[in-house]
Amino acid sequence: MQEDAKWFRETFEAVRQEVARSVVGQAEVVEGVLAGLAANGHVLLEGMPGLGKTLLVRTLSESLELGFSRIQFTPDMMPADVTGTQVLGENRAFEYRPGPIFANIVLADEINRATPKTQSAMLEAMQERAVTAAGKRHQLPEPFLVMATQNPVEQEGTYPLPEAQLDRFFVKLIVPYPTKAELSEIVHRTTSREEVAPARVAGQNDVLRMRQIVRSVVVDPEVLGFALSLVVGTHPEGEGASNVAKRYARYGASPRGAQSIVTLAKVFALLSERQNASKGDVLRALKPTLRHRVLLNFEAEADSITADAFLDGVAEQVGKADLDPVRL
Repeated sequence: MQEDAKWFRETFEAVRQEVARSVVGQAEVVEGVLAGLAANGHVLLEGMPGLGKTLLVRTLSESLELGFSRIQFTPDMMPADVTGTQVLGENRAFEYRPGPIFANIVLADEINRATPKTQSAMLEAMQERAVTAAGKRHQLPEPFLVMATQNPVEQEGTYPLPEAQLDRFFVKLIVPYPTKAELSEIVHRTTSREEVAPARVAGQNDVLRMRQIVRSVVVDPEVLGFALSLVVGTHPEGEGASNVAKRYARYGASPRGAQSIVTLAKVFALLSERQNASKGDVLRALKPTLRHRVLLNFEAEADSITADAFLDGVAEQVGKADLDPVRL
């Protein structure tokens, strides 16, 4: 297992460094995206336009030599535009033509611009790793990962993702603005003759092996209990409800949230070449895995309490008063 942990970290770092050759800064976001890939979980990227979200996902697929597909969502898009449709072939018989969802890494760009009917077409694919068209079930390729982007600013023509679909995402990552130094490097790279083509540093089998290694990481009962206490602490009602949740929460994190926080903690443990997850790994995984799974009430909005601030309060009450802010 120690050799597996070492191989995991070396492979993870090799991919991260290759992505960094094209993507300036965004170190924590890159780590979160790679963690989602290694943990077999879909990723939601939230940030303003032009921050390199599309470049990040495309570079990742090229460095892993995986099939890449981009779906630019618009209000007039239909479900068949995502999953595929029946077409009349040359032999005068209908045949299924797969849609852009049939790829290893699918970039769902501005997913909140699609209508609820089209958004629902993503649900089966994300959960079941398969789509149903014309009464037949079609399996998606492995590995399969959806990385969706959305603009945090409410604009005309957007349809907020329903809670059921948000819960399908393993993590939600906030993409920040670049610093002045990073912005200078971005301008230099994009306005000069220099072009960086990502090199293949890992492949399909490597990704599948990483996922198997993640599942083999040990979680001590005490650490598991701590993670579950954090999840239960987000619930406004129940035995483990925290005071901050009773005041600000409408709904807490789902059981999928508990699965995600433990799985991401395992990834962070492997990045430290450890075979067991710690409470520190759990705290590090708290915000990325739960910030999109808690629904706050009007009092929280009036008091300017964000999901991250709410989770800080829950963590402090559960027993980590000196929690350092973790932003992925």
